[in-house]
Amino acid sequence: MTRLFPVLGDQLSLGLPSLAMADKARDVVLMMEVRAEAITPRHHKKKIAFLLSAMRHFAQELRAAGYKVDYVTLDDPDNTQSFAGEIARAQTRHGATGIIATWPGEYRVAEMLRGLGAELLEDTRFLSTRADFAAWAEGRKQLRMEFFYRQLRARRGVLMRDGEPEGGQWNFDTENRKPLPPGLTIPPPYAELPDALTEAVLALVERQFPDHFGDLRPFAYAVTRVGALAALRQFIAQRLSRFGDYQDAMRQGEPWLFHSHIALYLNCGLLLPGECIAAAEAAYRAGAAPLNAAEGFIRQILGWREYVRGLYWLKMPGYAAQNALGATRPLPEFYWTGETEMNCLRQCVAETRANAYAHHIQRLMVLGNFALLAGLDPRAVNEWYLLVYADAYEWVELPNVSGMVLFADGGLLASKPYAAGGAYINRMSDYCRHCRYDVTQKTGPRACPFNALYWDFLARHRDTLARNPRLALAYKNLGRMAPEALAALRARAGEVLAAL
Repeated sequence: MTRLFPVLGDQLSLGLPSLAMADKARDVVLMMEVRAEAITPRHHKKKIAFLLSAMRHFAQELRAAGYKVDYVTLDDPDNTQSFAGEIARAQTRHGATGIIATWPGEYRVAEMLRGLGAELLEDTRFLSTRADFAAWAEGRKQLRMEFFYRQLRARRGVLMRDGEPEGGQWNFDTENRKPLPPGLTIPPPYAELPDALTEAVLALVERQFPDHFGDLRPFAYAVTRVGALAALRQFIAQRLSRFGDYQDAMRQGEPWLFHSHIALYLNCGLLLPGECIAAAEAAYRAGAAPLNAAEGFIRQILGWREYVRGLYWLKMPGYAAQNALGATRPLPEFYWTGETEMNCLRQCVAETRANAYAHHIQRLMVLGNFALLAGLDPRAVNEWYLLVYADAYEWVELPNVSGMVLFADGGLLASKPYAAGGAYINRMSDYCRHCRYDVTQKTGPRACPFNALYWDFLARHRDTLARNPRLALAYKNLGRMAPEALAALRARAGEVLAAL
């Protein structure tokens, strides 16, 4: 009897547990391009093109490996344009008696597959299981990534020596906060010329989604495992050595810096986390990268990536609705247009629009910091982050945004809100030197809006946040402030928010 094996756009790995169960002689692998997934929400053009091209290339790889592949294209006239509709059509087409799939990256899709009677297999591409995380989290009031990361590192023997962490400490984050020195040469990112298959996809996306956010061209991302591995090798050889020192830095006109730019490949399955971790550790062992760089990179994958996935599946579906700070303000138009006089925001939105990419400090401490301070509605903010970034899937986006960026989960993920005034952005970037606002001023029409918004945020949420020990100094300073000074700051914040 024929069985159906759906493979989704974030499952582009030959080692999927579901594929391991397929009988190549009789079973059918189903891949689907469906409009519903591209427009709900309305994803960045470059993100859609990346995934469709990667899916089409992966289908070729599956066929070359001997699988029977049923591939439904977006412009197929019979396409129902939904996962459920295409699975039902394929069942009829092939007389399939069962559905076997690898666990998806979104709660909604898991519920849909289970509703169709699919057997779902644990996704073994991750380095911990959902059950692992649930067992670790049981009985804990606060779920801190650092402790989960240490457990995983010890269990897997990553950057360990004689049972202790390499270098005598688990985390070298304090060494990874340096601003970029002037004149430092930054290597170009990995880039590929689109092949004929990718060019066809680019033309399709331009026809089908012309009014979606983002620039479609130039398009230079890898769309195959071979290309993704080349991108990983280039990062290890050219940028990892400086990644640690400058991972929090920002520079105008330099979107790529010393970051890896591989999250989009990892999160769709073209790269595997274990091989990325092994490559960074090998570079450290060979003396090609310092420990703070290797550890910082590995922590992002073995720590944050595994942690946020575990938290997502532990707390869904309720996690998506959390709004601990009662934020309700609509998303400002400049998140789409970039038309704002705040240069840091303008730069980050422009780079997001051009590349479907921004690095983690841009996402957290510029775009996210504004959303937090301004009290933007978590649902709107989550939707924006999900659709604009090529590496964003709900399992990784939602905990990072609701927990890390917005503190909407009330401190389950983060020990404090990542709120900051303009001084932080000025310290870690050159954005302020090119801005019409003065980062040293707190009130008045030329004052950096982040300064007043920061103090207004603390005052607004005093009852909720003042007992947080990591905010003790901030609230001590707020308490020392003269009433008229605080009133002036809050009036300035009101002007900024009203102008949105």
